[in-house]
Amino acid sequence: MTLPSSTRDTPVLIAGAGPVGLALAVELGLRGVECLVVEPRPQPTRLRPRAKTLNTRTMEHARRWGLAELLRAAAPLPVSWSQDVSFCTSFLGDEITRFTGVLGLADDGDSPERGQQMPQYVLEEVLRDVVTKLPAVDLRLGWRLHSLDTTGPGPVRATLCDPAGNAVRVTAEYVAGADGARSVVREQIGARYVGSTALRPNTGVVFRSQELVTAAPHPPAVQTWLLNRQTPGMMGPIDRHGLWWLIAFGVDGRSADFDARRLISGALGRELPVEVVSTDPWTARMELVDRCRSERVFLIGDAAHLNPPFGGHGLNTGIGDAVDLGWKLAASLAGWAGPRLLDSYEAERRPLQRRVIDEASTNMATLAPELLDDGLDEPGPEGDRARAAAARRITQTKRAEYFSIDLVLGHRYEDSPVLQASPHASGPWTSCAASGRRLPHLWVSPQVSTLDLVTGTHLVLTADGGLGARAGRAAAAAGLPATVTRLEQPLMRRLGAELVIVRPDQVVSAVWPTPAAEQDGETGFLDTTMAMLCGR
Repeated sequence: MTLPSSTRDTPVLIAGAGPVGLALAVELGLRGVECLVVEPRPQPTRLRPRAKTLNTRTMEHARRWGLAELLRAAAPLPVSWSQDVSFCTSFLGDEITRFTGVLGLADDGDSPERGQQMPQYVLEEVLRDVVTKLPAVDLRLGWRLHSLDTTGPGPVRATLCDPAGNAVRVTAEYVAGADGARSVVREQIGARYVGSTALRPNTGVVFRSQELVTAAPHPPAVQTWLLNRQTPGMMGPIDRHGLWWLIAFGVDGRSADFDARRLISGALGRELPVEVVSTDPWTARMELVDRCRSERVFLIGDAAHLNPPFGGHGLNTGIGDAVDLGWKLAASLAGWAGPRLLDSYEAERRPLQRRVIDEASTNMATLAPELLDDGLDEPGPEGDRARAAAARRITQTKRAEYFSIDLVLGHRYEDSPVLQASPHASGPWTSCAASGRRLPHLWVSPQVSTLDLVTGTHLVLTADGGLGARAGRAAAAAGLPATVTRLEQPLMRRLGAELVIVRPDQVVSAVWPTPAAEQDGETGFLDTTMAMLCGR
C-alpha cells in the first residue's frame, strides 16, 4: 500500500502493534483490507514477558490464519515438554501436588488444536514478520498516534507522529485502539476504565540460571507455585536454556529494601548463581471501559479491559476482540453489512470481557500467601500431613484456574443483534450447534475439522442438498457472501440440526429447525436470517 508522505488515507488505522493490534492486522490483511498500523516500539519488549499462554481458542484462530505450525515452531517450550503445573515448598524443595493437562495443553478431543506456551515477545516477533508480508498491511514502527478528530460524520481524522517527530495527517474509515492500558485512543474518545485495583503489590523478575536447568528435582512444569514465607509466588521457564520468570506476591519492587537476589533464593530454596535480567513491579487491575466504541472508533484488548493474569485469559481475550471486530470491519468496508453488524461488537464482547475479569478475580482470591501453612517443609509424618492438607486446598481452590475450557471454548454470546434468538441451548457445546456458540469441532476426515470448513465467508452446513441450495439462494438475495457445504448425515445429527449457519469467526449464527424458526416456515426463516446476518 503506497501512500503520500504528507497526508495518508487508509480504510483502517490500528494504533498499537502488540499481539492484539497485530492479530487485527492479520485478520484484515488476509481479507485484503488495507490497514495502517502504528507502533512506537521499534522492537517487542523482551524484559517483561508477561503473557505466556496462547489458549486453545487462540490457536484455532491461528490455524484458520494458516499460522498455527509457524507459532509452534517459534515457541521456546514445545507442548510435549510439559503440560503440568506444580505446587512446591520451593522450586528445589518438596512437591506438594501437581495438575496435569493444564491450560488446554492436552489433547482432550474438544479442538483440533492444543494450547501453546509462548512469551508475548515471541508472538509479537512472529506476527510482525507475518504482517510485513501481507500486501494490504502497512506496519510503521517508531510511529505513534497523537490525536483523533471524530467531529462530524464520515471518516476519522488522525494526527500521527513519525520517528523524526513530524506530524502526519491520516484519514481513516475506521480506527481501532489496540494501544494498551495507557491508550491514547481511549482517552481521545472520552472512554474510561470502571473497576478496581488490587491492594497487594506484586513484582515480576526475569533471571538467568543455567545451573537450575539440571538442578530441578521434579518433572518439568510450565508453572511452579512456591509456598514459602520468604518468596510466596510462582515461577517457570521462558525457554529451556536457563531463562526464567518469577512472580512474588505481596512484594513491592519499588521499595528501598527490595532485593531481587534474595527473592530468587527464596523461590529456589537455596542460593544458586543467577543473573537478574529485569524487575517489573505491578498491581492487578480489574477494569472494563464504560464503552468500547465511539462511532467509527473501537477499543480492543487492554485498551478496553484489564484483568488479573491468573488463568491466562487477558491476551487471549484481546485476540478474540480483534477477530470479532476484524471480519465485521471487513464486511462493512465491502458494503454488504448493515449498521447492526458493527453494533454487535460491543453487544458480544463486553459480556465475555466482564466474565473474564470476574473469573480471573476469583482465581486471584487464592494465591501462594493464602495457601501457606506451618509444617509444609517439615520432614516426616508431620510434614506429610501438612502437605496432604495443602494438596486438598489446592485442588479445591486452584483447579478451575487451569481447567477453564468452558470459558475458553464453551462461552456463548447472548443478546446480539446479528444472532438468532435462542435462549436455551440444544445440547452440550462440545457437540451440538447453538446460536452464539463456537461451532463444535468434529472430524470431517482425519485431517479436517468442521472448524476448517470456515474460510472467509459465512458457511452453511447441511446434509440436504435441496435445503442447502435454497439457503444459498437466500444468502445471494440478501447480499450475504456464503459458502454451502454438505456434511454427512451422521455429522449433522451430532450437530443437532438440519442446517447450521456459521460466521467467519467460527461462531454459529443460526440453526434450523428451532421451534421459533418453524413458525415462520423454511422460506421465512431463510430470508429473515440472511438479512439479520448482514446486520440489517
